[in-house]
Amino acid sequence: MKCKLGLERCPDDILRCFPRIEQSFGVVIFGASGDLTKRKLIPALNRLFEAGILPERFFVLGAARTNMDDEEFRSRFEAHPDFLRHCSYISVDYQNLESFKPLKNTVDDLMKKIGSSNLIFYLAVPPDLYIPILENLSKAGLNRKPARVVIEKPFGKDLESARRLEDTLQKHFQEDQIFRIDHYLGKETVQNILVFRFANFIFEEIWNNKFVDHVQITMAEDIGVEHRAGYFENVGLLRDIFQNHMLQILALIAMEPPSSFNGENFRNERVKLLRSIRPFPVEELESWIVRGQYGRGVVNGKEVPAYREEPGVAKDSNVETFVAMKLFIDNWRWSGVPFYLRSGKRLPKKITEVAVVFKKIPHSIFAGVPSDELEPNTIVFTLQPNEGISLEFQVKRPCPGMFPQLLSMDFRYEDYFGVKLPDAYERLLLDVILGDPTLFMRRDDLEVSWELLDPVLKAWENDPVRFSPYVYPAGTWGPREADLLIERDGRKWRKL
Repeated sequence: MKCKLGLERCPDDILRCFPRIEQSFGVVIFGASGDLTKRKLIPALNRLFEAGILPERFFVLGAARTNMDDEEFRSRFEAHPDFLRHCSYISVDYQNLESFKPLKNTVDDLMKKIGSSNLIFYLAVPPDLYIPILENLSKAGLNRKPARVVIEKPFGKDLESARRLEDTLQKHFQEDQIFRIDHYLGKETVQNILVFRFANFIFEEIWNNKFVDHVQITMAEDIGVEHRAGYFENVGLLRDIFQNHMLQILALIAMEPPSSFNGENFRNERVKLLRSIRPFPVEELESWIVRGQYGRGVVNGKEVPAYREEPGVAKDSNVETFVAMKLFIDNWRWSGVPFYLRSGKRLPKKITEVAVVFKKIPHSIFAGVPSDELEPNTIVFTLQPNEGISLEFQVKRPCPGMFPQLLSMDFRYEDYFGVKLPDAYERLLLDVILGDPTLFMRRDDLEVSWELLDPVLKAWENDPVRFSPYVYPAGTWGPREADLLIERDGRKWRKL
């Protein structure tokens, strides 16, 4: 099948398949001197520029508290010289309205030069700066349509703070101006879950509780908190990973098909799925959620310190670096099917995987091979690092007799398409410029996820002794209690 460009195979640079932006635009990046801007935002915009996607007239204005001139700002990045000529910088005190007056004058001048009203504000700053920036943008008159604002996770620290942030956002911007980024939704492999499910009819009949035994979602990192200890100490893994990435992946695996893939239809079905997740019983929380924290250990052959020994971490910190949970979705499709989710730092390897495990055969006809010994069929979505899909099924071992053996039939993006997948930020920034909200979060999307996890966080905070995290050696797959969580149900975590 040919794509919209008439190509049967993807070009070496897959970004050349992306739509070219015709309308001029400007983007103001708050937090322009920070890590996210350097590692993700400027490289993503530069890649779009090099691929010929950006229009001739656009600007990137960096804004931060650091004092520097345009040349110093440009020198921070490895980017095409022609792209950097579109970049400039202004020093701004985020909490001082007077500082926003020269910002407005600069933005107005730049917008006149490119002859456009397509303006984007990207808040690549710590969450406690969101509200003062939003309020000062409004007071300075920079919030008027068609201006858009982009915010990064975490979207609040709990349900109350999330609602406070949302109230501020919607006081100063309308919903179609607000783009809440969860970069996982920008990954090609995450979006491929939707294509696999809704473009292949053969799987629809078995994608339910009649055939699926359980689902496992693993998001593992081999690194520790690195330089993010100050942030992580205030957030923890449940807020950092589960409230957004994990629940969004779960929604794509389990949601009903939308009538079409557009902003509202897709997001409506996603929210509907999240609302169907059964609340956790706080009185017996230990049977549903395991909380862990890494101790000293060995990762990739190297001795590493415990979490409490990391720079910037309190010596008596109870912050979790590992979470495993079991949950149920109370609807007709998934009633009775457990979903097991786990994520952690300082695990043996970096991998994100979704495994849909089907029911075992009811009876084995092969002598000497009990049905319990036959591994079930499994569909595995590997989201990183070796992106692809695997189907695990039994085949006859080439020997006398009828001896089944589990075989994996693998598809890998890189092997088949021969291209480097675009970074999630390249896709999401393009969507922001074009004003497409499909892959972004909506207010009700955020609130329902916080409604699910807020009671858990409050229980942990109210009884820190009872819910003190189990310590697991770095380089292992978490505390033993995480294994018991799934083994009590007669199942086991997949070997990764």
